[in-house]
Amino acid sequence: MRIPDKYFIKSVLLSVLTAMLATSCATEATSRFYGKTEAPKDNVLRYISGSEPESLDPPVATGQPEARIMMALYDGLVEYDPKTMDPIPGIAESWEIGQGGTEYIFHLRHAQFSNGDPIKAGDFVFSYRRAVSPELAALNGYLGYYIKYAEPYNSGFVFVKDANGRFLLKSDFEEAAADRAKPAPDSDGGTEFHKFLDSPERLTVPSTEKERADLDPKIKAAIQGKEFVPVKAEDIGVEAVDDYTFRIKLRQPAPYFIGLLGHQLFRVVHQGTVEKYGKAWTRPENIVTSGAFLLKEHRPYDRIVTVKNPKYWDADMVRLDGIEFYPLDEATTMMNLYKAGSVDAMYNHTTPAAWNEVIKQFKDEYLNAPEVAIEYYTVNVKKPPMNNLKVRQAFALAIDREAMAKYRKTTKPLVDFTPEGIFPKYEEARTKVYTEELKKKGSTLEQWKAREFDPVQARKLLMEAGFPVQQNGNTFSCPTFPVNQVDLTYNTAESNKAVAEFVQAQWKQNLGITIPLKNMEWKTFLSYRKKLEYNGMARAGWVGDYMDPFTFLNLFYSETNDSSTGWWDPKYDKMLDAANNELDATKRFEMLARAEFMVMQEQPVIPLQTQATNWIKKPFVKGMYPNPGTLHAWKFVYIERDPAKWDQNVENIMAERDPWVYQNIDRITATQKALVEQHKTVAE
Repeated sequence: MRIPDKYFIKSVLLSVLTAMLATSCATEATSRFYGKTEAPKDNVLRYISGSEPESLDPPVATGQPEARIMMALYDGLVEYDPKTMDPIPGIAESWEIGQGGTEYIFHLRHAQFSNGDPIKAGDFVFSYRRAVSPELAALNGYLGYYIKYAEPYNSGFVFVKDANGRFLLKSDFEEAAADRAKPAPDSDGGTEFHKFLDSPERLTVPSTEKERADLDPKIKAAIQGKEFVPVKAEDIGVEAVDDYTFRIKLRQPAPYFIGLLGHQLFRVVHQGTVEKYGKAWTRPENIVTSGAFLLKEHRPYDRIVTVKNPKYWDADMVRLDGIEFYPLDEATTMMNLYKAGSVDAMYNHTTPAAWNEVIKQFKDEYLNAPEVAIEYYTVNVKKPPMNNLKVRQAFALAIDREAMAKYRKTTKPLVDFTPEGIFPKYEEARTKVYTEELKKKGSTLEQWKAREFDPVQARKLLMEAGFPVQQNGNTFSCPTFPVNQVDLTYNTAESNKAVAEFVQAQWKQNLGITIPLKNMEWKTFLSYRKKLEYNGMARAGWVGDYMDPFTFLNLFYSETNDSSTGWWDPKYDKMLDAANNELDATKRFEMLARAEFMVMQEQPVIPLQTQATNWIKKPFVKGMYPNPGTLHAWKFVYIERDPAKWDQNVENIMAERDPWVYQNIDRITATQKALVEQHKTVAE
């Protein structure tokens, strides 16, 4: 009798636990492989992807678990290199960058959706407009704000037109020319829309009188009695030049923009299906996809089954017949399923710290590489007592991050907001800038680094904030601190609970304050944190959306930022804007570092650790690397049936070029280079 699907994982786990009664982790250390290691006969990869996805709609989904699934179902203009996550051609065969880094022209290949409809430039126009639409209200929508007029459209803003029909310009109200982006020259040709996008940026303001009350007095006076024209989807900087030429116009240069386009927010969706079925369009019976795989079934909290898409533009090189994604986040269960051979690989941060010493002995399977990711706690700066800077600083100083790193075994202490060991050139610039800034304040870099742990200073700051800490021998107490107003909330996962309990103990030991812990399911937690409904602090992890420090610093950009803290400073925005207008890479990094220094002085977050990938896969799974984001371009993943060709000593796989994977990547990139030269010749 077939077991009902909703009991699939539980039934497998039961058999696994029964089989494991006779073995233990210690005895496995004498074997070459951790558990049953046989290549599956059906050519289907079984992968644990993380928590149950909040959605299968690309712009709606925000987390890493969803991103992994989106990369199977949808394609974008670019794809990630499986090792480095650098952008490689996807549906865009090639592209050119012009107008001082504010214009991107993409030349599309003749690709199809899974229903056979051609994918054209108009489909990208629809997808991008939808991704930043106020109706969809996608939490990731801010990633599209680099596109001209995308942010005011998403925010429901309006243009301002005078009696002569002239639109007021943003440059009319800038404080100084040095503070603003240099406008691109007016276009000499093209459509009226093309000329509109290339013209100087218009002023946009909130649509309601109440929201406009906080505007700069100069702007308030200038817009009085003027006509307000809503910013529409048709105004944002995306254009179908023709069926296979797609143009993006940015509001200012963004040196990292191509690398960002691999994100799920920018993956193309089928307009007819979205409009026909509404929110139900992602159901297996309705969905039309653009990626290497099709959605066959979705059993919430059990599995997501995909099969190879025969209409995919590069289907001939996709070797897997399908992928089964299992939404799990309980570490022991995952490890047991893996050991039994029921799954072939799992996502990052899945090897429990207590098992690490055993698992890392399996050098053909265990992967633990640097990750473009951090773990931190957000602080709700809008609610007391955390609206007091000294209180925020005290809680940050009272955590022994070195002890935490030893406890976690795979992480590195972190006191700033960009990860350590990922952006070496930026870290050099940051050291220089921090040294200069601290010298102005009569301090040193060594004193700044002491922020990693300083319980004495933490208690002093609490006292200055009005919450004196009392000492009784080796123990502390803070009876006046309003514990009933502060929680530490985290999304349900074994590792998150372990960190929260560690930090809770640190605060009890060093401040004499026991902060209550509160856990929530992932889908509920995201909205709860974003809306600042939490009290005190909340757990957060951030994986870079692209390989540049700006992907972290951007979380604090704009009043509607995605920091989930309530903190914003327009001076910070100007610092980031100026940095991204700087063409010299070293100077740009120094300018970004000054912005990071500013935000960390305000302590709206409590950084904890730089993450490592820390996961495990079977040696017969090839083309799957411990890249900085643990995001896998599934089209390059395959199952190797010849044991002689299985991965050996995974520390070497990042240095080696898998012949099959990289001959295909070389083919794609060679075509791109040839087409770039061809377009240059035509232009000349």
